[in-house]
Amino acid sequence: MVEVLRLNLSRVVDESYNILIGFGLFDSIPADLKANPVGEKYAIITDSVLKDIYGRRLLEKFSEENIDACLIDFPAGEESKNISTVTHLVRRLLEHRVDRKSAIITLGGGVVGDVGGFTASIYMRGIPYIQVPTTLLAQVDSSIGGKTAVDMEEGKNLIGSFHQPKRVYIDPSLLKTLPRREYLSGLAEVVKYGVIQDRDLFEYLERNVEKIKNLDEEALLHIIRKSCMIKKEIVEEDPLEKNKRSILNYGHTPAHAIERLSCYKCLHGEAVSVGMRISGWIAVKKGFWRIDEWERQNKLLRSLGLPLKMDFNVDDLIEALYYDKKVEGGTLMFVLPKRIGEMFSINGRYKIPIREDEVRSFLLELNGNN
Repeated sequence: MVEVLRLNLSRVVDESYNILIGFGLFDSIPADLKANPVGEKYAIITDSVLKDIYGRRLLEKFSEENIDACLIDFPAGEESKNISTVTHLVRRLLEHRVDRKSAIITLGGGVVGDVGGFTASIYMRGIPYIQVPTTLLAQVDSSIGGKTAVDMEEGKNLIGSFHQPKRVYIDPSLLKTLPRREYLSGLAEVVKYGVIQDRDLFEYLERNVEKIKNLDEEALLHIIRKSCMIKKEIVEEDPLEKNKRSILNYGHTPAHAIERLSCYKCLHGEAVSVGMRISGWIAVKKGFWRIDEWERQNKLLRSLGLPLKMDFNVDDLIEALYYDKKVEGGTLMFVLPKRIGEMFSINGRYKIPIREDEVRSFLLELNGNN
């Protein structure tokens, strides 16, 4: 006889959080956390470059508010996005007596947010964290939605978790110290939002290229706010990426493969730009998307200073595509446009299977190698 005991854990967990956006917001973060605390102590995790640019400044602001805080850094760069860095951070957190009533603050770009957020998700079985993104790419994309991960040699984001932040502070004025190339790289994600869900945003980008490239405050605030609104709405509908949220990966399947082949020498947004050209071309060849809209997308990317081509061997790229998390049953999956502002779906599913021989043929044609 077998006795069955059922452990009932069905419950609704509210993981809602505020995204605060405003110029000059950075210096008021400790005061806001004093009024609306997330933890009793704060561990600021940043990289070796931002430590001196913004880390010490934020730590000083915490001191002015008489809030217990510490500053922890790790070497800057994509090569630090690995499990060894997480182990290093856990040891530093223990040294600083960070406990389960504490919270982590990730201060930096996508790498810092991913590594710091993942560390928060596993440290003492999970503690709260706050995102303070300092790059455009992080402000419009990676700081929102709770995806945290580190890379392996085999591919990007293969070890990760969903761990929603408790708050996100976005200060566009931090972008003024960002290297030009990194700023332009972040614009790829903004173009992506226009293609996948918001034609009005896409057309706004077309009309305001020079203002956006020159960091005009009004234009910058507009594209950041619109991007955050789009991602917020998609994450609210599909927080664990069961279906709709996968459209946020437009261009990312080839982008992750390109990053891997470049040994992460290209920036993520640059790879996404090239990836959108590739994914868009696949959509055109499959008859899902009009070629004039694909060309319009590429024209906008080019006008924003983003690359459309990178040297790669087609067979090497296809091999790298199989390390993408969207591969299902050994089949390559892509998210593809239907028109600017809307993605293609089959029976409500946005991940579209594409045969390897088709991908190879399309890539060879795109590269002019056939």
